[in-house]
Amino acid sequence: MRTRSGRGTARGSSADRGIGAASERHAAEETLDGRWLVLGKDGRLTAYARTRAGLLRWTETRPGGPHWSEPESVAIPGLTHLSVTQGADTYVHFLGRRAREGDGPPAVDIVHAIQYQTARPVTEWRSLGNPHKDRERAARLGAPVAAVSASGRVHVLVPNAGGGLMLRREAASGKWEPWADLKGSGVRDGFAAVAHASGRIEVLAGNRAHAMRWRQTEADGDLGQEPNIALRVTPGTLALLETAPDRATYYWADEETGQLLAHRPGGWVVPLGGASTGDRIAVLRAVLDGYDCTVLAHRGLDGQVMLAVCGTENEGAGLWWSPTGEFGVGAPALALDGHGRVVLAVIGPDGAPRVARQGAGPGLSLDPAVSV
Repeated sequence: MRTRSGRGTARGSSADRGIGAASERHAAEETLDGRWLVLGKDGRLTAYARTRAGLLRWTETRPGGPHWSEPESVAIPGLTHLSVTQGADTYVHFLGRRAREGDGPPAVDIVHAIQYQTARPVTEWRSLGNPHKDRERAARLGAPVAAVSASGRVHVLVPNAGGGLMLRREAASGKWEPWADLKGSGVRDGFAAVAHASGRIEVLAGNRAHAMRWRQTEADGDLGQEPNIALRVTPGTLALLETAPDRATYYWADEETGQLLAHRPGGWVVPLGGASTGDRIAVLRAVLDGYDCTVLAHRGLDGQVMLAVCGTENEGAGLWWSPTGEFGVGAPALALDGHGRVVLAVIGPDGAPRVARQGAGPGLSLDPAVSV
């Protein structure tokens, strides 16, 4: 499978770029955790990023681009972490860790908001509370990750003060169930979850010794802990992708070497080549030249985004990382646009997203990136 980037292409004029570079007020400072480039039901892509003030959003003006809206901001005071996930219904969910200063330890809680349709307003932020009643322990609550089952039920997962994993999820009625302790030991921020097409959710979280795994045996059932796996995961690099029915492939950077690796339970650990800066790896399944393929992107040690393609579940046959010529901050994002083309997005050094789309021809070649 041939992979070619738009490397070395000039960045072009503001007319070439679509909307133009971000103003200082609307310049992104970091990416959201999770898949921050999403496709709406109407076929338009939306990109999300963070500033100190809260959330930034850019939306395609029509399916397939190339033009985007001006950046829109949503104020969210006190956030220390913000993640994003999308359900099969295309609703976009935002989960934040909020810390409000005062006398003594900060008052920490988890907040949740939803965007129901492309370019529509984000709902009010609702507090999901904190599993700890003691304020000192509550202040040590970790960063949330979420997954949405096929029925639309949101599952919020967060490391507690003791190093275990906590779950709060929506009930079938739409009300929130109480916090549940999933156990675990030494769970660190930067873990990952995936919702399979069947509705079952799987979670992988690392500690300093190994990786812990939880999964549902039925859709919307209990998350039960599976045997630990001897993986040393660099926090924040892990990505899970469903590569066969109810089977996920794990992609991460080894904590000792920084090398990128892949693994499926019951199989071997497969070296992918390349080394990570500690950002999450972007992964996507796409049909290329009639083949089921996995596309991967990560930010290299020099800050340049690297791209690779392999047959799905065939990483062992080898893959080759191609430089894209794009430099950015935080993790890159991958998505399919409204025409089914692979799209790579990065947050550029100027705080504006840069977007490259799959071009014509065999394999995966990206047209020159444009600034949003």
